[in-house]
Amino acid sequence: MARAAGVSQATVSLVLGDKWRGRVSERTAALVRDAADELGYRPNLAARNLRLGRTRTALLVVPALTNEFFARVYTGAAAVAAEHGFGVVLYPSPEGVGPAKDPFASARAALDGVIASSMAADALRAIRGTDLPLVMLDSDPADPGAAAHVNLDVADGMRQVTEHLLGLGHRRFLHLSSAVASWTFDVRARALHVCLRDVRDAEVRSVPAPLDVAGARETARRALTGPGPRPTAVICDDDILAAGACKAVRRLGLRVPEDVSVTGFDDLALATAVEPELTTVRLPAERIGERGMAALLAVLAGHPAERGDLPVTLMTRGSSGPAPTSEVY
Repeated sequence: MARAAGVSQATVSLVLGDKWRGRVSERTAALVRDAADELGYRPNLAARNLRLGRTRTALLVVPALTNEFFARVYTGAAAVAAEHGFGVVLYPSPEGVGPAKDPFASARAALDGVIASSMAADALRAIRGTDLPLVMLDSDPADPGAAAHVNLDVADGMRQVTEHLLGLGHRRFLHLSSAVASWTFDVRARALHVCLRDVRDAEVRSVPAPLDVAGARETARRALTGPGPRPTAVICDDDILAAGACKAVRRLGLRVPEDVSVTGFDDLALATAVEPELTTVRLPAERIGERGMAALLAVLAGHPAERGDLPVTLMTRGSSGPAPTSEVY
């Protein structure tokens, strides 16, 4: 390379390491770049990182790979990482629950930092080591184990759903909650009950359901056919639960939304694949991934991460409608 460009090896290192300004002329820098292009040269990043003591790699830990939300979080994080010469390794916590194992012989030797989405900080103890910075996404901001937190305003999302349904005249609600223990689902449940506690004649019953369509369908069916007046609206913690609820309503010979309204949360692709399309809360998954990676880069640089929850948006579609004026139980 140095011979092809007619310069010293030190000059090549300066140019390819982007440290030539003020030390090498523009013409010489251009000669080195041209020679690199002609020879198809690629710098040895592994060797350079060893010299710098940095791997320029972040680990993104998610509860599962089967949920579209986490794929979009990864897309956002990887885009910001690429702009700064970083890579992102995606790693699912085993079975989505419990402590996540260290995917490498030693995370500290292979990583610069960890980003974790929708998990508890204590589940990451094996990965973090003692000094690896951790950025938590969609997780408890009171957890002291993280260097930074990036959250979605999920409480406001649940408030938007509840106020939308109240405005349509609904007063009897079934809350199909996720059976997965998670801070973000706990926040949604609390926000729902806070919104309804001062509403005269409002009733809500929360029933935990497995986070899959078949389990949600069966749970919703049992709840809708239980004793007492039938709920006129089913508020679901997730679009997957909402899809199961819609199936349950139809299998009972009822209509969505004429007899029972159904709402979701997340705005996954299936929200517009089902019929009627789901009224749901859109979570900016790619944006939280972007903010998470930016927060990790800030921490590594010794700077404060950007603060403030990301806003969410109610997407009003065909699965929600006015409460029925007359019903047969």
